[in-house]
Order: sequence, then structure tokens, then C-alpha cells
Amino acid sequence: MTWADSGERAARRIGLVEDHESVAIGLAAMLAPEPDLDLVYTAGTVPELLAAAGSAPALDLVVLDLRLADGSAPEDNVRALRERGIEVLVFTGADNAFLVRSAARAGVLGVVRKSEDVPTVVAAVRRAASGQQVVTTDWAAAIDGDPQLSDVGLSPRQEEVLTLYASGEKASRVARLTGLSEQTVNDYLGRIRQKYADAGRPAPTKTDLYKRAVEDGWLPVPERHPRG
Repeated sequence: MTWADSGERAARRIGLVEDHESVAIGLAAMLAPEPDLDLVYTAGTVPELLAAAGSAPALDLVVLDLRLADGSAPEDNVRALRERGIEVLVFTGADNAFLVRSAARAGVLGVVRKSEDVPTVVAAVRRAASGQQVVTTDWAAAIDGDPQLSDVGLSPRQEEVLTLYASGEKASRVARLTGLSEQTVNDYLGRIRQKYADAGRPAPTKTDLYKRAVEDGWLPVPERHPRG
């Protein structure tokens, strides 16, 4: 007798986008004993997964690694999947607030770490496959931001100015990109610095502002690339 024959709902169809074979094998082993969860496709990139799925019955969920060898951006991958009506659960071993935040903004159902135990991972997949949010500390941090950022209390406009300026743009360029006057940009930067100082996290220089933006997840953590 199959799961469907027993009167229960047919198994949820799961896809996995992961370019490390050992992780893919591990997740497959976790889900294999679960009659309501069927891992039907595994691929190294989102385009490969969508091509493999083709016109087959829709997937209920894609479990997505944030860091993929093709260099794709998490938010682009999430949007591509959601445009096909597929919900997404992030499955990551990376401790990178920027990547988690970018995926969260694109509309994933939650974030679960690869280091979690088997029952936690399976429960997260089951919940997300049924369309429910998976609330974890990583997910809460991505949605609410770093607690220190809340203490700083930057407005959305201040966050925008900080991100552009700290990433290397000059104040004049930030003004053009945001539609603000250069004087207004400088006023924002002064207020941002004051807020960080008031929070005990002084940022008197542009380098300091860059560090604060990385700490709070508005810019990515610098990564070392292997030498060719």
C-alpha cells in the first residue's frame, strides 16, 4: 500500500539545489525514511533544476544552498523559483548575514543550517513543503536585522545611503543614485555616524562605516578567493 492509497495526502515533491555531492547525499538520506517527503530532483544550479523538472508535476518546495559554484546571487535564484510558483527553504552552512538577508528579502519561507540535527532539518523541510514559514534564529536575524542595528535605529533611507557610500561610492555619486542633493547625503552621513557613536560603535571614517555596514549585514563579508 502506498502513502496515497492509505488515505493520506500524496508525498510533497521536493527539489534540491546543492553543488556539494556529500550534502546532497546527506539530505537524500534524511528524507528517504519520510513517506510524505519525496526528493525528486537534485541539481547544482537553479536553471539545471528547472530544466530537469520541465513540465512534470510542480514541486512543492526547493531546498536551496546560498553559495553555489556558478556565482549566482541568492535573491536571483529565489525569484526564479518563485516565478515558477515554487516555495524555497534555504539550507546553508554559511554564517553570512548579507546572503541570508538577501534571500530573506526575496521571499524564502525560512533558513535552516546544515549543522542542525536530522529531526530539525526534516521538520523544517516538512513545514516549508506545506507552505508554512520556518522560524529559526537565523531567519529572525535576517528579517529583523542585527540587534545592534536596531539600537542604531537607521531609517530605510539612511540604510540606503550607508550601503552605497560604504561600498565605495563618493557622496556625489550617492546623491545621483538616490536622487538626493549632495548636501543631504552628507547630512545623512553625519546623522548615521552620530547614531553609531551614540550606540557605542563609533564610525568616524569611511573605513569604519564600511566595517559597520558589514557587521550589520548591509554589505557582504569579504571573501578570500583561491589563487589560480
